[in-house]
Amino acid sequence: MKRERGRRGRKRVCSFCVDKAVAIDYKETSKLRKYVTERGKILPRRISGNCAHHQRMLTSAIKRSRNIALLPFSTEA
Repeated sequence: MKRERGRRGRKRVCSFCVDKAVAIDYKETSKLRKYVTERGKILPRRISGNCAHHQRMLTSAIKRSRNIALLPFSTEA
């Protein structure tokens, strides 16, 4: 009897590479909200499916929008 080890799904594709995005705008909060959890944490690359280049750009855009109060740092608990 062979048992399957681990569950490997399909590799997610970077949505920014598909759209051929050159830069990620920190003012587009609707797009940035998809990559932030309810608790206010930034989703990691392995979950969001972004490439390393766009994940770094996304992280800095989220941090910028938090600093000028477009996105919250965390929810009130």
